[in-house]
Amino acid sequence: MTTVFVVDDQAMVRESFVALLDAQPGIEVVGSAGDGAEALSEIGKLNPDVVLMDVRMPMMDGLEATRRLRDHPCKVIVLTTFHLDEYVYEALRGGASGYLLKDAPAAELIRAVHVVANGEALLSPAVTKRLIAEFARRLPSVRPTSLESLTERETEILRQIARGLSNVEIAHELGLAEQTVKTHVSRVLTKLGARDRAQAIVISYESGLVTPR
Repeated sequence: MTTVFVVDDQAMVRESFVALLDAQPGIEVVGSAGDGAEALSEIGKLNPDVVLMDVRMPMMDGLEATRRLRDHPCKVIVLTTFHLDEYVYEALRGGASGYLLKDAPAAELIRAVHVVANGEALLSPAVTKRLIAEFARRLPSVRPTSLESLTERETEILRQIARGLSNVEIAHELGLAEQTVKTHVSRVLTKLGARDRAQAIVISYESGLVTPR
């Protein structure tokens, strides 16, 4: 059972998400909140697996709340109404595992919860890659020391992760077994100190290893 906490300052939107997700097999909504401050208090008590976090809220916005949850084991999916929103990129840097547009189909929201709960990053849509590329472009390229510890193969794996490829797609692209790719991905995340693929992608852009096309 995957437990979920919903954060949105619009009651109608929040209640709609709660009703939709709570009706799904394998998902249980354990709580909800209307702002970041309230959410942090409740999340600390309830320890959900996944948090759906609105970006723009009063009191404490989703960006600050996501930063404060960085050391919490829950995975954060940022919710936004904007295709290119600078706050979303900052949320990814702050520890979010991905982001989703509020007008996405219900099936996509449900899939997002399962994907993130399983340790993957919700970064496949092309719009997400455009967003990361756009705001990474504004940052200075400083190659982290952790990048130097990667082997040639691990560096290539990181490049493929940054393209938004899944393990199956990377295996096909590089002619490797899927299990081998999984092992390499795990080693890359460990060496980078990244909690998931989303953080690895951010690091790859910030370091200049991958440059926006």
